[in-house]
Amino acid sequence: MNALDQMLVSPAQAADMINSGLTLAVAADESVLRALPSGNWIGGSIPYFMGPSGGVTARDQVFVTPIPHFEGLVPRITHYDEATLSQVCVEAPENGFSLIILPAFSDVHFDYAQNAAMYDDMFMKPVVGWVAGIHLQDLGKASPKVRDGRQAELLDNTAVVIHVPLPEHISADVNIVNLFQQGAGDALAFEASGFEVSRCLVNGQPVSLAHYLKRIGHDSQLPLVADYNGAQINVSIKAIDHAEDRVEFYGPVFPGMVYKTAKPFEGQYEPAFLQATAQLPAQASFSCNCILNYLYCELDGKRTGQVTGPMTFGEVAYVLLNQTMVHLSLQTH
Repeated sequence: MNALDQMLVSPAQAADMINSGLTLAVAADESVLRALPSGNWIGGSIPYFMGPSGGVTARDQVFVTPIPHFEGLVPRITHYDEATLSQVCVEAPENGFSLIILPAFSDVHFDYAQNAAMYDDMFMKPVVGWVAGIHLQDLGKASPKVRDGRQAELLDNTAVVIHVPLPEHISADVNIVNLFQQGAGDALAFEASGFEVSRCLVNGQPVSLAHYLKRIGHDSQLPLVADYNGAQINVSIKAIDHAEDRVEFYGPVFPGMVYKTAKPFEGQYEPAFLQATAQLPAQASFSCNCILNYLYCELDGKRTGQVTGPMTFGEVAYVLLNQTMVHLSLQTH
């Protein structure tokens, strides 16, 4: 087994790791992602990272996650389009985990966000990963990309995956760190799934969601939160367009769920993350955090406990998440 930590390195160091034959998951700005040599890796575009010294924005650095190898068990790199994405768990190892990277705002991103919970074998096998993005200055000028490192081209509508088999005495443990909880406000419900809505039901009454959020003075940095059998799942607000009477989200809302606006956060985010991550294993085989946490929590130069990783346009812990941290560790038993 290789036991290398996740790390933030220069493109030259990343190239050396690739050329040495390591299997890696890589996060870097598109220009760096394009220039890396071919090898056993997958990658996605993002220039925001949580490094060992704190949050950093860098177009000239690479965050690498070494993928563990065990004797006789070889990780398998593959990719999926919209037609095959539902098979990601079917093709996963019986004991192990899968690491997926999806390009934001693509058809595969939307399909995974809305349908992953219904994919065959989902929740039977651990799936973690993240949604590739771009520098916020490039919005409207560039699209998020991923790369199957065995090939040279960048992809904007394909999910890249590493399926990682583990020996029987080791299992993958997935943890979600969410600093947000449902508030005590009105119950919100939606009649259809989607990334944007005009109307919703507030305590059973149909209203304009944009007008409702304005009326209650909602802070759009706070997500809507649904309670999935005790798990708090965020839906982050991307934009509120009062002229078009429309609210856009970074993840989909679903019918049949009760949402509430998140409880306003009290205190400082850095110690809150420190407390929330204190019980996590020190060495992560994979971790990532949300770009919205990076921005709204002002994490530049601040740390999130011992947890490092790319700051992403969405997180995957089985299903798509927003404004969370995802952490995977390997447990021996």
